[in-house]
Amino acid sequence: MKKSNLELLGLSEGATEEEIKDAYDKLRAKYLEDRFKDGEEGNEAARMLTKLDAAYNEIMAELAEASSGEGTSFERVEELIKSGDIQEAQRVLDSFNERSAKWHYLQSVIFYRKNWMNESKKQLEIAIQLEPDNEKYKQAYRKLSDRISNKSKNNNGQNNQQGAYQGQTVQSTADEDQMGGGFCNSCIQCCALNMCLNMLCSCCR
Repeated sequence: MKKSNLELLGLSEGATEEEIKDAYDKLRAKYLEDRFKDGEEGNEAARMLTKLDAAYNEIMAELAEASSGEGTSFERVEELIKSGDIQEAQRVLDSFNERSAKWHYLQSVIFYRKNWMNESKKQLEIAIQLEPDNEKYKQAYRKLSDRISNKSKNNNGQNNQQGAYQGQTVQSTADEDQMGGGFCNSCIQCCALNMCLNMLCSCCR
């Protein structure tokens, strides 16, 4: 469970489900009452109520995930990715019923291993939306974005160099066709052929 969520409830790691529910109920009752107070105090209580609900829902989702065995499955996916068995890792990941932030993060890692950078980035974006305070996901997103940006710049540089060279060749051919250059070249070839024939005829005489 995320430390920040537990701290919001006034709890520490190792708190039981019963302690979590009890702390949530007490704080929620307090914020529900305080939100009707005048001024900033009421506004702050309303904001804290929203944060409290989000933290509690996330904690409950993590507990449900752990009790269903998906936590162990996540570890299995991570082990498969590390061993390079991407196909099996994808199969295990697809077997999940609930798709949490960690699910999308692991899907991002699998796509990254397949060199599907844009798809990997999209999965990380979803993971961050579900867990906006997760520094691990945000750091991975920054690194991936930099990699995609650098790769795009390198590709553009290569394409510009190739385009300049190829463009000269293509342009010259197009210009020749438009200006009748192709016809002139044929004339030159015919003249050269006639000169050779005349020289051969002269030798034969």
